[in-house]
Amino acid sequence: MLNIGDIMETIKMIQNENLDIRTITMGISLLDCADPDIDKACEKVYNKIVTKAGRLVEVGEEISKLYGIPIINKRVSVTPISMLVASSGGDPVKYALTLNRAAEAIGVNFIGGFSALVHKGFSAGDKELIAAIPEAMAKTTRVCSSVNVGSTKAGINMDAVAMMGHIVREAAEKTTDADCMGAAKIVVLCNAPEDNPFMAGAFHGVGEPDCVINVGVSGPGVVRSVLEKHPDEDLNEVADLIKKTAFKITRVGQLVGTEASKRLGVPFGIIDLSLAPTPAVGDSVAHILEAMGLEQCGTHGTTAALAMLNDAVKKGGVMASSNVGGLSGAFIPVSEDAGMIDAARAGTLSLEKLEAMTSVCSVGLDMIVIPGETPAEVISAIIADEAAIGMVNSKTTAVRVIPAIGRKEGEELEFGGLFGSGPVMKINDKSPAKFIARGGRIPAPMQALKN
Repeated sequence: MLNIGDIMETIKMIQNENLDIRTITMGISLLDCADPDIDKACEKVYNKIVTKAGRLVEVGEEISKLYGIPIINKRVSVTPISMLVASSGGDPVKYALTLNRAAEAIGVNFIGGFSALVHKGFSAGDKELIAAIPEAMAKTTRVCSSVNVGSTKAGINMDAVAMMGHIVREAAEKTTDADCMGAAKIVVLCNAPEDNPFMAGAFHGVGEPDCVINVGVSGPGVVRSVLEKHPDEDLNEVADLIKKTAFKITRVGQLVGTEASKRLGVPFGIIDLSLAPTPAVGDSVAHILEAMGLEQCGTHGTTAALAMLNDAVKKGGVMASSNVGGLSGAFIPVSEDAGMIDAARAGTLSLEKLEAMTSVCSVGLDMIVIPGETPAEVISAIIADEAAIGMVNSKTTAVRVIPAIGRKEGEELEFGGLFGSGPVMKINDKSPAKFIARGGRIPAPMQALKN
């Protein structure tokens, strides 16, 4: 039975506290599009995406109007394209252009899956796709790329890590005139999930159905608003408040996912209940931490507060849906979070503190702007550090850093929209080049022997 109080509370969350569905993402398998002729394969890819996802944007807008719930992004994720490159050969950039054309035709914001999974080594098509990433990102506007370089069971492929430092830097250089946006569309992962609806790390895993709908919810502003109304409660009560709020947010996602599945005739996959911030005022994970009692995000105590927030969000969300998956927790992208941006500008939030925070939250070092002269080996070392945290802790971690070509520490990059803006953060200037040059593989930790 509908409770009028709950209905009014939800309306208030939407109108005043930035509650939204951040994305509905359709995952599409392209395995049946493989062909030894790359042009024929690209034609199959385009036709399948347009056929399967042709009504995705329309349905998203219908549901948004029906329930009054903003659905910010409609997206598509596809099978890692390196698998198609393995069967067809040819220039992988052709696939990126095809994906971009399909995304434009159906009107989605982004399409993810220009990806390779190389955590235990390279197979056919992997190196070719990775080498093509900078050009692919420069020539497309809606295509996102991801590379999984490590896992708890496989260890870390340090040859891939070394490659990705150069790839990220080259992507930034090729898009210097566009505020280095090419690098902002690339994420390097450890323990990448197959059902993640959020960009830039989304791809459609080989264990997934042929087609599926995944939903990513949001709502940091809602959580912050609740905590600000209870300034003197102890941390047990704070955790309970967050859990109850996460439950309500996730139920909204469950409603949208179920309705989208029914209207599109596609199975409902998962709800990713991550708190995904934006640069909008009041929609910040950092501001939640500050509502807990921190003077500014990044000060001592930040990691503890974030750990509690992440755990409470998961506990509340998992009670609201039997389909929780993806990343699920709290994102801390610097340029996409108004509070994080302020803390970085003030010097309270450093790269080292962010790395510590990633040990207890979702994903990892996200949307961080670094000096333009940062060597590729340093970028690789940042990736290696973050992958090690994910590998040892059996969690997803990732790195999305943007070398700001031509800019130095203290200057800023302006991306606009959900990508926001970011100050160029300080980087340790001592070289890890010899360590990165060793290559090989960091072995999996002992816990990887669990079956």
